[in-house]
Amino acid sequence: MNNQEIVQKLWNLCNVLRDDGITYQQYVTELTYLLFLKMMKEQETEDVIPEGYRWNDLLEREGLELKTFYQRLLLDLGGSENNQLSLIYSDASTSIGEPKNLEKIIKSIDALDWYNAKEEGLGNLYEGLLEKNASEKKSGAGQYFTPRVLIDVMIQLIDPKIGERCADPAAGTFGFMIAADQYLKKKTDNYFDGVSPEQAEFQKKEAFTGMELVKDTHRLALMNALLHNMEGRLEQGDSLSSQGKWMKNFDVILTNPPFGTKKGGERVSRDDLTYETSNKQLNFLQLIYKALKENGQARAAVVLPDNVLFESGIGEQIRHDLMNKCNLHTILRLPPGIFYAQGVKTNVLFFTKGTIDQDNTKNVWVYDLRTNMSSFGKRNQLTMAHFENFMKAYIAEDRSEVEDERWNKFTREEIAKKGDSLDIGLIADESLSSYENLPDPIESAEAAIAKLQQAMDLLNEVVEELRAVEVSEDE
Repeated sequence: MNNQEIVQKLWNLCNVLRDDGITYQQYVTELTYLLFLKMMKEQETEDVIPEGYRWNDLLEREGLELKTFYQRLLLDLGGSENNQLSLIYSDASTSIGEPKNLEKIIKSIDALDWYNAKEEGLGNLYEGLLEKNASEKKSGAGQYFTPRVLIDVMIQLIDPKIGERCADPAAGTFGFMIAADQYLKKKTDNYFDGVSPEQAEFQKKEAFTGMELVKDTHRLALMNALLHNMEGRLEQGDSLSSQGKWMKNFDVILTNPPFGTKKGGERVSRDDLTYETSNKQLNFLQLIYKALKENGQARAAVVLPDNVLFESGIGEQIRHDLMNKCNLHTILRLPPGIFYAQGVKTNVLFFTKGTIDQDNTKNVWVYDLRTNMSSFGKRNQLTMAHFENFMKAYIAEDRSEVEDERWNKFTREEIAKKGDSLDIGLIADESLSSYENLPDPIESAEAAIAKLQQAMDLLNEVVEELRAVEVSEDE
C-alpha cells in the first residue's frame, strides 16, 4: 500500500464521524493529535511523550474509558514542559462525541501499512493528507493551500542556497518552506554531499522560518515541519502586527499571502510599514520587500491577486516604492481555477532587493499564462508541463531572444506612464477577436466556457467603467 492509498483510507475514516457533525477541518486536526502519537511510535521517538500517554496506551482502552483517557491526554500534553508537545496540543480538545467512533478511528489508523508509509516518508504522507483536505471544497482549507506544482516552479526559479535564511510570513501548513528544504536535500543527498555538520545543523534549525495567523493551521504546520525533521522558528501570530517585526534580514521569501482585507477595514498595527492600507496583500507586499536583505542578492517570489497590480492611491505608491527598492524583473500572470478559492485571478511577482533605494527596476518581463488557456480545476489540474515555456523564458541568458507571444517586456518609463499599473502583458484573447476567428466548434465545452467567462469579465469591467463615468458626470 502506497502513501496515496493510505491517505485515501485515512480520509474515508471521516465518514465514521459524520453523525458527530464533525467538519473536514476538525477531522484533520483530530487526525493530527492521533497521528503524532502513532508516528512517534513508528519513528521510535516516543521518549518525547510522557509514559502513560503513548500510542499503545490508547490501544489498550475501549469505550467510555478510552474517551475519558483521550480527553485527559490532550489536556495534559497541551500543558507539557516539552515545547514540541505543548505547541501541537495547545488548547487541544476532541470533537468526537461517540466513544465507539474514536475507538474505530484509532484501531483503523493502527491497522494501516506503516512499513510502506515510513519507506515513502511520513512527512509525505501527512502532506498528502493536507492536500486532500485542501482539494475538498467543503473543508475550506484551500484558502491556505498553494498547488504543489506552483510551489515547485517558484522554488526552482528562486533557487535557494545552503546557508541562506528563508521565510514565509503567511506560512499556512509550511508548504513553501518544506518544499524548499526538500529541493536542497535532493541537491545535497539530505545535506550529506559537500555540506559540513555545522551547515546541516543550520539548515535543520535556522534556515526555514515562518509565521501563521490561524491557530489550528499553525498546529498542522508544526506537525508538517516535525515530520520533515525541520526545527526552524515557526510562530503563531499575525505577521502584520507587532508580533511579526522579528521577520527581517532574509535571503529568500516565498509566500502566498491570504486574500481580502483586514476585518472591519482596520489598519495593521505594525509601525514599520511606510504606507497605511487595509488591503492585506499590499501590506504583505510591503512587509516582504522590507524584510529582504539589502545585499543585491536577496529575492522573493510572491503570489498576489490582480488588485495589487492596479489598485490606485496607496497601491500605486507601494508599487512605485517596490520598483525603486527592488528589481521587479518578472511577473507571471496565472490562469484562473488553480486555487480552490474560485474566481480569484492571481500572479507571481519575482523581485530582487537592491543595495540602494532608487531605480532598481529598469524592465519588467511579463509572461501571460492566463489568456486562451484551458480551464483548470479538480478535473483538469495544472502540471509542470504548463510552466515549461515560462521557465525557459525566465532563465534565458538573453530574454529578448525568446520567441513566445506570451512573453513581453515593459520598460520602467512605459509603466510610469500608466500610473505604475502592473496590470500589463495579457495578450489578445482569441474569443474576442474577429468573427472569422470564433472558437472551433469541436473545441471542448470546458475550454469554451472558460473563454466565455473571460469575455464576461471584460464586459463587466467595461460596464463598471461606464458607470463610473456616469457618476462623475452627475456630480
